[in-house]
Amino acid sequence: MDGTGNGLRFWHGMMIASPGLSSNLKGKAMSHATYELKAVARERVGKGSSRELRRNGLIPAVIYGDKQAPIAISINTNEVTKRIHAGGFMTTVATIDLDGKKIRVLPKDYQLDVVRDFTMHIDFLRVSADSQVSVQVPVHFVNEEKSAIKTGGVLNIVRHEVELNCPASDIPEFITVDLTGLKVGDAIHISAVKLPKGATPVIADRDFTIATIVAPAGGMEEEAAEA
Repeated sequence: MDGTGNGLRFWHGMMIASPGLSSNLKGKAMSHATYELKAVARERVGKGSSRELRRNGLIPAVIYGDKQAPIAISINTNEVTKRIHAGGFMTTVATIDLDGKKIRVLPKDYQLDVVRDFTMHIDFLRVSADSQVSVQVPVHFVNEEKSAIKTGGVLNIVRHEVELNCPASDIPEFITVDLTGLKVGDAIHISAVKLPKGATPVIADRDFTIATIVAPAGGMEEEAAEA
């Protein structure tokens, strides 16, 4: 997320790529099922016209990419808001019905008024069947009770999301890290993650850490019991 500097709005960037995991790191689902949004082309752009659209229950948006000219559009506020709150918005390919023309897109950014929790603007990236995209997909951690966390260890999450390059048609929704058997001092690196076919980490020059299990400041419960 990138701040706009005015304290009232922020940009929510495309988040987290979900690899599959080997060993104790298990892969998880691909992105949500595709959906369709109806849109109307905007003849006027600018702050004044955008405010008018919002007053009328519409959100200004733009479709860009795939070596084509950008298209300014407006879409129904309620329909988009439902999609955002349903989850997986940034990792799900959608179809924009623009006056009968079908355009496949992936949400790239959306702008919120954080005071009113109101969607202000959306950027859609135009994609095709062979498009490669860069996405951020959340990391989910499970089975904490089967690791050293049960006896007082602390899960230190270094990356809540992992950014991947992957086909637009095969975007992972999230990855699941199974913590079973992990001890204090263990670290989960990207090299331990079996990524989906065609997916590669955007960061390719180092074996970065996703999470570690560390001892609490006061020491482990079992150590205290022994003392």
